[in-house]
Amino acid sequence: MVSPKKLDPSSSPAAFYGSELRRLRESVGISQQALGERVFVSGAYIGQLESATRRPQLDLSRSIDKELGTGGHLERLHPLLRHPRMADYFVEVVEQEARARTISEYAALVIPGLVQTRDYAEAIFLGAQPLLNEPELADRVAARLERQRIVEDPTGPVLWMVLDEAVLQRVVNSRRVMAEQLRHIIRLITERQIIVQVVQFDAGAHAMLEGMISLMTFDNAPPLAYVEGPHIGHLIDEPTLVAKCRQSYDLVRAAALSPEASLARIKSAVEEHEHAYDPQ
Repeated sequence: MVSPKKLDPSSSPAAFYGSELRRLRESVGISQQALGERVFVSGAYIGQLESATRRPQLDLSRSIDKELGTGGHLERLHPLLRHPRMADYFVEVVEQEARARTISEYAALVIPGLVQTRDYAEAIFLGAQPLLNEPELADRVAARLERQRIVEDPTGPVLWMVLDEAVLQRVVNSRRVMAEQLRHIIRLITERQIIVQVVQFDAGAHAMLEGMISLMTFDNAPPLAYVEGPHIGHLIDEPTLVAKCRQSYDLVRAAALSPEASLARIKSAVEEHEHAYDPQ
């Protein structure tokens, strides 16, 4: 099991939560494995909570409180784990991205958040929630741009993206914003910071037609998969399901253009957008 002996409880809210979980578990004399079985997760997952490498969901905190007889202590700690500028379900995803060795993402509808420009991100947020006030919008855009620091960090994860051709053609905000967004991706590709492939429309049916996925691998932890829909996302750690997600990603990558041909397609999409707003 994961041992949190060197964890500093004052280093973060997640570390404090993990140290409290360990203290409460040991006070009743049960193992990580035994507690995991009682709340329907693995013992390894309990160890990851105690070492602050995973973030608990509220319903799990409630279940653990019930099993340990803590009177709701962990549930009351749960608000400390919230991020003021991100949806609760997404906070752990961002933390795992920062720890990842590789991130492999398929996007069917929009440019992935890790490579969005400011104007593109703002339009995406407003499209989903048109009544966002200016401070809330500014906070969300700032959080998204801050998350992107791992992309240009030479010690950050290897980032591989497969984009459906629709992502290149859908006009988000304006043609000018789209051209700027795609030029940003071209820069990241040519500077060898990301790898991108494009699945063209004529590729036909493929393994990822029904949605987005992000796969993360780590040096000292099992791989994870993340899937998302409107206003909800789910981080998957069940090994069999993660393996199926990996297979689907490999299949869609095989159906895509090569990285070189994909770069040419993105450049042609820039020209299409530029011609539309500035015809010769």
